[in-house]
Amino acid sequence: MKTLRIAVLTYRGCMATQLFGLADVLRIASQIDALRHGSSRVQFDVQMVGFDTAVAVSGGLRLPAKRPRGTFDLLIVPGLLAERGHRWSTTLAALAPELAFIAKTFARGTPVASVCVGAFLLGEAGLLDGRQVTTSWLFAKEFATRYPAARLQADAMLLEDGGVITTAAVTSVFDLALHLVKRHLGAAAATATAQATLLPTARTSQAPYVDPEAAASPLPSFSNRLRDWFDSRLAEPYDLQRVARAFHVSGRTLMRRVKAETGDSPLTMLQHARVDKARRLLASTRWSVARITQEVGYNDAATFARLFARRVGEPPSAYRKR
Repeated sequence: MKTLRIAVLTYRGCMATQLFGLADVLRIASQIDALRHGSSRVQFDVQMVGFDTAVAVSGGLRLPAKRPRGTFDLLIVPGLLAERGHRWSTTLAALAPELAFIAKTFARGTPVASVCVGAFLLGEAGLLDGRQVTTSWLFAKEFATRYPAARLQADAMLLEDGGVITTAAVTSVFDLALHLVKRHLGAAAATATAQATLLPTARTSQAPYVDPEAAASPLPSFSNRLRDWFDSRLAEPYDLQRVARAFHVSGRTLMRRVKAETGDSPLTMLQHARVDKARRLLASTRWSVARITQEVGYNDAATFARLFARRVGEPPSAYRKR
């Protein structure tokens, strides 16, 4: 039997869900594999390692942790309980021993994975420059600002690039666990484990879970007024010159100011506003998709469904059902 040594880094404030969730799913996968093959082909030896004998994780629960010894096949860095506008510099400065351990472990050739905002620790340790990465959608803009050299794909559920795995928000720890099961025990074992634990097997994007209002950063005053103007006129046809006249500027000036403030065009802002309104209507009413399509300014349901799917990651009917 092959033994895979996995170190899960415990540190002050990290999320207990991610510590135990990963270990439990891997343990269940080994049991299922043993039933299917007579004995498990891989033993997942998951060890909680840290630099304090007892670590106060999220919720104040204190967990024992042992200092890392020897080599590991994988180091996993969980996320921590944070809020928008979190004081990342203060938090990360207090984790200097953990950051040094992450950097040293990776430099020795050990793959490293993060869950949720654990990506901030990997970024601070210098692992993410030039790599395709993801993190929790709620903190994506803060992450992009702090680590501009990382190639952030904010909608992705799990990405692997050059020995570094990053995952999306909190429960993506289970996507990571199934990813490891599939890699080391095969797709059939991963499917069987997902069935036994009631876990989804095909999540590739966190876009369907994004709350646009929670994800949005405060817009500069001009673009904020434009968004409000669009919100009260979603069903009206788009006319750049009409919008420009409403704000007493030229069409060229309108385009330039919005691009500078948001990175988008006025039309893209309008499309996003229409999709966001459609999401709210799909969740809060029993209106047909066709009626909602017209309500937000589109006559062709198929065209709007494609636009919706590009923004949200799934078509309107699937979004409503989920």
